[in-house]
Amino acid sequence: MDQSDKPTERPAARVICFDGEGRVLLLHWRDPVDGRTQWEPPGGGIDPGETPLEAARRELHEETGLPGDAVREDLWIPVPRDTRWRGRRYVRTEPFYVARFPGAPEVTPMAFTDGEIDTYLGHAWLSLAEIAALPDALEPPDLIRIIETLMKQ
Repeated sequence: MDQSDKPTERPAARVICFDGEGRVLLLHWRDPVDGRTQWEPPGGGIDPGETPLEAARRELHEETGLPGDAVREDLWIPVPRDTRWRGRRYVRTEPFYVARFPGAPEVTPMAFTDGEIDTYLGHAWLSLAEIAALPDALEPPDLIRIIETLMKQ
């Protein structure tokens, strides 16, 4: 097994954010290794000693400036992931939490790492139809199904 195929083990959590019109907040990124662009919900790695919920709340605030306490503790689903980023393969199951906001709140990244600053292309509040029409990859690829599942809860 080549080193790039050996899965990296770092747990993570994500947040599906709904605005007052039912649109979803997605972040747009470019992988600096292969140049691939993708859209995904806010979220990221769980730090040592942190619960998945704490990580989801922290990551939401760091990546968007939105209040982490909007993330619902009781509303999440496990999502199996097998993805590549920066030349590494990540295989894990991540909790995808829900946060709901009135209107479409302004998004302002608050605490990007240097690696995130260099790869961030922007964000958008998008309807399901707009998400389905995006020319870039969705991460995870079945993101629309995940959003539909969480919309019903």
